Amino acid sequence: MTISSILQGKGKDIVTLTPEATLGDAVKSLAQHRIGAIVVVDRRMAVEGIVSERDVVRLINERGTAVLATPVSEVMTRAVVTCTPDEIIPAIMERMTRGRFRHVPVVDGDRLVGIISIGDVVKHRVEEMERESAALRDYIMTA
Repeated sequence: MTISSILQGKGKDIVTLTPEATLGDAVKSLAQHRIGAIVVVDRRMAVEGIVSERDVVRLINERGTAVLATPVSEVMTRAVVTCTPDEIIPAIMERMTRGRFRHVPVVDGDRLVGIISIGDVVKHRVEEMERESAALRDYIMTA
């Protein structure tokens, strides 16, 4: 199974910010949409960075609440690990586990087309295992 199968199930709605938005704008958007990370993109939807809840907590701890007025371009993670829709799910699970991050933007070429979380990946894998288990049960019952 590929990442595109996860995107088909969850939809392709993406919450993004421009680099000029403030960290306060990011916090507001994270809370409003009940998400754990937000992708920073340029006007062509090319990924420029990402800001996660963990980033916000760390920055407020280090700099205080005044950091909320800072443009996200100054505090975002710039080295964003991405994937493509045709990559296989186990490879992305491994990358997320090894890198200890929970969100991966999905790009097609240089354009953002979605975002997946570790929760999306685990949910998909559990559903896949349930389907395999049901198929085995059916096979045993008809044998």
